[in-house]
Amino acid sequence: MNTKIYMGSSCLDKMKELPVTKAYIICDPFMAQSGKVDMITELLKEKGSSYEVFSDVVPDPTIEVVSKAIGGMKCFGPDAIIAFGGGSAIDTAKAASHIYSQMGNGKLFLIAVPTTSGTGSEVTSFSVISDPQAQAKYPLRSDSMVPDAAFLDPRFTVSVPPHITADTGMDVLTHALEAYVSTNAGDFTDACGEKAVRLVWNYLSRTVEDGSDMEARTHMHNASCLAGVAFNGASLGLCHSMAHALGARFHIPHGRSNAILLPHVISYNAGLEDGSEQNACARYVAIANMLGIAAGTDKATVHGLVRHIKNLMNKIKIPQQITELNVDRNEFEQAVGDMAKKALADNCTLTNPRVPAAEEIEAIYRKLCKGGY
Repeated sequence: MNTKIYMGSSCLDKMKELPVTKAYIICDPFMAQSGKVDMITELLKEKGSSYEVFSDVVPDPTIEVVSKAIGGMKCFGPDAIIAFGGGSAIDTAKAASHIYSQMGNGKLFLIAVPTTSGTGSEVTSFSVISDPQAQAKYPLRSDSMVPDAAFLDPRFTVSVPPHITADTGMDVLTHALEAYVSTNAGDFTDACGEKAVRLVWNYLSRTVEDGSDMEARTHMHNASCLAGVAFNGASLGLCHSMAHALGARFHIPHGRSNAILLPHVISYNAGLEDGSEQNACARYVAIANMLGIAAGTDKATVHGLVRHIKNLMNKIKIPQQITELNVDRNEFEQAVGDMAKKALADNCTLTNPRVPAAEEIEAIYRKLCKGGY
């Protein structure tokens, strides 16, 4: 791992020890207007470092916003980038830092301070950038985008609303499960994925029910990072590919897109419906058994895992049908073919344990209108 990870409620003080003299802080407007960014800037002042704040980050960061950030960096000339916020802020910072360095400006010291427990972007080489005109999301990957330091301070997550806590928590679960069944999975990614699944199972509903529960918040923040370590090594799968296409087309939050797709993708990967024997089935059984879920056969056990995931979604109030997300059924049906093509071409599909055809992806999308399988 290239990233130095600092954890706990006092970890931010360690930032004063890092090689930062001129910091470009990338965050969203709320972080700037609420004054939360002051926790970073005050530390920089104490350190004697200069800084500039770029606060134009938008959800599902666009090519335009990344370009604007690069323009600000060219004027300021930083030696470090501090990404402060959720996945959108961190992805914007990673993409902008990478392109800025590619333009001949040298490698910048990249720091990530996540304020949501979801993407794991603070330890990965991925950045997802959106193109609104093409209604597409592009997962970028480069080792140079892995942050040099990450600060997991759970205090920043306390004010996150319950519905966002639920969405981002399901993103963590999806990261961990997809990494675990990935064709690139190995012992080390498995270890991080398994631990992340355990933590989500034990603490997500607690965090959603009581956002001030610091024990639960801390464990979910760590789970998010662990899942990031897992999928940075093993990559992801079909659920993320389909979620990228779905979110880009209908502007559904990424974690929620993953959540409503996850039960159906597990079913497909394990061959629960078509009678086929799929290698991924045994992997899902191992996860189910770890969580104390067991039945008479492997497929019955995976059915049990899916049922428990759907129960968790009900508990944290995540809808399971696309029509519950203010999406018109006819418009969705018309978009299925195009979304399936984009999901098939997505890089995350390459490491899915079962190789899908476009027609199979379309069939999974259509199950979102039926609320079950």
